[in-house]
Amino acid sequence: MTRTRVLTIDDDPKAGFAIVSELKNYGFAVDWVGDGREALARAVDGGYDAITLERKLPDIDGLSMLSAIRTVGVQTPVLMLNVRDDRDERVRELRACGDDYLTCPFNSEQLMARLEGLIRRSQEPAAMRGADGLLQAGGLSLDLRARKVARDGVEAALLPTECRVLEFMMRHAGETVTRMMLFEAVWSYNFDPGTNLIEVHMSKLRKKIDAPGKAPLLKTVRGAGYLLAP
Repeated sequence: MTRTRVLTIDDDPKAGFAIVSELKNYGFAVDWVGDGREALARAVDGGYDAITLERKLPDIDGLSMLSAIRTVGVQTPVLMLNVRDDRDERVRELRACGDDYLTCPFNSEQLMARLEGLIRRSQEPAAMRGADGLLQAGGLSLDLRARKVARDGVEAALLPTECRVLEFMMRHAGETVTRMMLFEAVWSYNFDPGTNLIEVHMSKLRKKIDAPGKAPLLKTVRGAGYLLAP
């Protein structure tokens, strides 16, 4: 049976050892790297099911590394780890295309819940989400296998979490979708963590599907949630 592979990037030996120990206790195969440049090379080489990335690194800033990983097309789910419980900081991490974040200190149950959720969502077969891997709604066509959305013949690539958010919105086109509905469907949260997690992903999706001059498809319903125009 193939073991789940995780790349842990953390320059703090104590923190890195603790994370590696916990993940190995859960049966994961873990590579731990403390040097940012080496970590970037390993992440780009691929083969990992998930990456945990410390926000502050001595040689490469965590957000710069994340942006570089995404720029070259690596879509491995990334869990950002940060000692700062700051809303603006979390928004920056998500805008840089992180999939989720966790504020330090955290316990092993929190770490595993976040990682398992990221890995499960990224590996879910497209056949479970659409008979032919394609969805059409609200003037959009979504290829779940390729993670690409098209509007009026113009395609845009989606990261895994963006794809999940848009998929849910398309399956509920014409309906008001609440934050709680999105948290449950996309992140498997049964509570609202009170962050800008959803707003950040909606902003990124709007840039990809609502081009200048086009009527906006993703709309905010004040005090209620979001709506994808049918």
